[in-house]
Amino acid sequence: MTVTDRRPVFDSRQAFAEELTALARTDERIVAVCNDSVGSSNLVGFRQEFPRRLVNVGIAEQDLVGVAAGLANAGKIPFVCAAAPFLTGRALEQIKADVAYSETHVVLCGQSPGMAYGELGPTHHSIEDLSWMRAVAGLDVVVPADPAQTRAAVRWAAASGSPSYLRVPRFKVPGVTPGDAPFERGRSVLLRDGGDVTVIAVGSLVSRALDAAERLHDEGVSVRVLNMPFVSPLDEEAVVAAARETRGIVTAEEATVSGGLGAAVASVVVARHPCRMRILGVPRVFAPTGDASFLLDHFGLSADGVADAVRELLGHG
Repeated sequence: MTVTDRRPVFDSRQAFAEELTALARTDERIVAVCNDSVGSSNLVGFRQEFPRRLVNVGIAEQDLVGVAAGLANAGKIPFVCAAAPFLTGRALEQIKADVAYSETHVVLCGQSPGMAYGELGPTHHSIEDLSWMRAVAGLDVVVPADPAQTRAAVRWAAASGSPSYLRVPRFKVPGVTPGDAPFERGRSVLLRDGGDVTVIAVGSLVSRALDAAERLHDEGVSVRVLNMPFVSPLDEEAVVAAARETRGIVTAEEATVSGGLGAAVASVVVARHPCRMRILGVPRVFAPTGDASFLLDHFGLSADGVADAVRELLGHG
């Protein structure tokens, strides 16, 4: 019995929309800006309650970010909602110049990231976004693991006063965040302690990491599981502690291995405390045709894949 098997799963986009609407009731500065994605961004309820505070620019992502930056300069707190591949790919220059460089309080909300769009193929997959966004100076990159952490991330982003990119998961996941878990900038959440190997995961891979840890426990392997909601700024102290206190680190992300979570962790490890590592993600290839579950399994982004990486790192088979 695994974490996923025994617990209900949820679409975090609903939690995102509910929390955004609740915040808007108490803060008139909050507005939503979208690219003809009211339905897919779950903003129907927001529009019904606040019709004058939702701006739909149409399928024009560069304008989307530019308009949001202007609203922020006018004292609003814009939440920019769009499919992650198009928000980050088409509007990267505006994200860099109008949001990050200009230090505008814009919350970029990448909806349905990773391979959530499945059969629509690589043009609709957003596996490069963590690499692109992490490369932009002055932009916090946040990847919640479940609905509770998504709600916390929305509240944090609204109050932060600074630019951020919030990856809103579409892939349904179980709740994994403890009720008393803090949500602090640049801080990880320890979900399970262990002394053999540390698995650092984000988003849809966190529940799979916990499943892998349970399976490995039955084999006598003690796995520490860290949920790392901030890919940037990274919780460097937690990474260094993992490198010192366990025999190696496995990272897991629904993203390309080039430049995302694994690369961020590796840069800390090599500089401060070298240790053995395995980086799980999508290699530098375009995905084959298939639904999201198939694609995660295809690239080893499953509980079995995480467990195999831990065994390989330890030399077990």
